[in-house]
Amino acid sequence: MKKLFLLMTFSLLFFTSCKKDSVDATSTQTLQSSINDMASSLNTIQQYKFNEALYILKTFGVDADGDVNELKALGKLIDGKKVPEILSMADQVAQKNGIDWASNAPPSLGEMNIFGNASAKESDPNDVRAKSLNVETRFFGDNGSGPTGLQVIPKLVDDAGNPISFTGAALETTLEIFSNGVRLSTSKNLMTDNNFKGFSVNFGSLMSSKVVDNKIDVTVSVKTTAKTLKMTKVGLEVNPLALKMPPPPVVDTAAVTIDPNAVIDPANPTGTTPGTPETSPAAPKTPTADPKTTVTRFLNNVSSQNLKAAYDAASNPSWGSYESFSNPTSGFGSVKNVSVKNITTNGTTPNSASVNATYDVTDKTGRTTSLKVTFGLKSVNGDWKISSYKIN
Repeated sequence: MKKLFLLMTFSLLFFTSCKKDSVDATSTQTLQSSINDMASSLNTIQQYKFNEALYILKTFGVDADGDVNELKALGKLIDGKKVPEILSMADQVAQKNGIDWASNAPPSLGEMNIFGNASAKESDPNDVRAKSLNVETRFFGDNGSGPTGLQVIPKLVDDAGNPISFTGAALETTLEIFSNGVRLSTSKNLMTDNNFKGFSVNFGSLMSSKVVDNKIDVTVSVKTTAKTLKMTKVGLEVNPLALKMPPPPVVDTAAVTIDPNAVIDPANPTGTTPGTPETSPAAPKTPTADPKTTVTRFLNNVSSQNLKAAYDAASNPSWGSYESFSNPTSGFGSVKNVSVKNITTNGTTPNSASVNATYDVTDKTGRTTSLKVTFGLKSVNGDWKISSYKIN
């Protein structure tokens, strides 16, 4: 009897010692087995938070499409990690994505199981009975030159179009932004109830060259247990002045252009006359005028709608062609008048300069906007040319 007792005790210790305390992502089976072992050593509340953390990482911490690929990517992400490390990683992912979740908070996402199926259970908090999805949009952050962003707020509604009430869910919500059919960005978050604050789209994160006609389309999808609800809003206006501008290219003013049709004498490749000393190439011209003179002339030409002269005073790739620059809807062609308040030279080097300008712009609809702008200038053949334009 004593021997039997010792054998049972030894067997219990053996199986206990075989339990894993870190993730083994060798295969899907070892991943699930090791996670189950790790969860079994936690109390009930800790198990809920551990499963929530895994869900956060699987949904938002990896870049993969489909449950199988997400699970494989999750395994690579957490392979060899222990429970505290996984909780810490989930905290970082939640904070980065603006998700209202923390590992030290009470359980908030219901019963999570990253290996389970999506069939509804009697107490499934994600089995939200909604008929369709409404999407509200509103601008925010007007700094005097127009809004700087757009808030996109999805609401689950019933048959009558009224918002429904639910709590404790963890509905995966995705926002996709398009312009002219090209996807510009994708964001994800969790909708836990119908007071979801939605997504903040900062115009400064959208490259101006990819936004066609200053308009974007937004598509929002919300995944419940039974189905995925989706809605698209088309042709939302954005503020072109708040979009991200590409940096000006670096121009080597000392570069020498060689005529491809030039005939080179093999016996005299340098082109110098024998017996005469070689001369050094001429140094690039350095502008002698104050760079703010160029900015003043530019603003005066815009104000008088002498747009060709204004365009010729610049060498700014982000303004594109003259047609784009003078566009009466989205370009400087929409300006009726410019009233300059102050122009100061901020800094100058032989090849670059910075000028600050404060002025009021009145467009052709009569709307007046106060602007503070930093103009970047570069030296081109001894003249200052505007190379960048930043609204402060």
